[in-house]
Amino acid sequence: MSTSVTQPTEIRASGQLSRWRTIDLLTCAFLGVAFGVAYWAWGLAYEAPSNAVSAGFPPLGALFAWPWLVAGIVGMLIIRRPGAAVFTELLAATVSALIGTQWGLTTLVSGLVQGLGVELGFAAFGYATFRWGPLLLGGFLGGAFEAVYEWYSYWQDWGMGYKWAYLFLLGGAVAIFGSLLAVALTWVLAQAGALNAFPPGQEARERHAV
Repeated sequence: MSTSVTQPTEIRASGQLSRWRTIDLLTCAFLGVAFGVAYWAWGLAYEAPSNAVSAGFPPLGALFAWPWLVAGIVGMLIIRRPGAAVFTELLAATVSALIGTQWGLTTLVSGLVQGLGVELGFAAFGYATFRWGPLLLGGFLGGAFEAVYEWYSYWQDWGMGYKWAYLFLLGGAVAIFGSLLAVALTWVLAQAGALNAFPPGQEARERHAV
């Protein structure tokens, strides 16, 4: 006879999750390399659609910039330790820069500010929950931080109306689309058994426990 098991809604970070394990570092490194290659490829593909949608209203280009922030969100959802978003996002930016992007080493600055924004969203919740609250806040802050950096790096000739529109469009796109993609990727990896050593893998096993 099957026995039902009450499932927790989530696994919360606790004191012991502040200590990094070797497997955490290796997984962040793997994610950083994988996303770094993906970022480099997206850098080759995004320009045409971005230019098309922004022809009439330049800030709309933000709608094609959100994929560059997914690494940090995925890193935090999987590792669930302080610093995971910054580490994963910065490593992904480093890999894409080493492969060769049109932005060169300035990509590292973007990776740092993006990861920091995502990190602060989860820090605001004390790294105690990994649901939609910190996801949306972290995604928005990551996009907003990147937008401010780009104000002074690429969009100096824009008026403040354009700049603020770009900030809210990028922040909103990361919060919605970036979070959805990050959650989907994490779920797929957990279902495949690739995250058994991490909270998402444990959650997946408990959901299937009977």
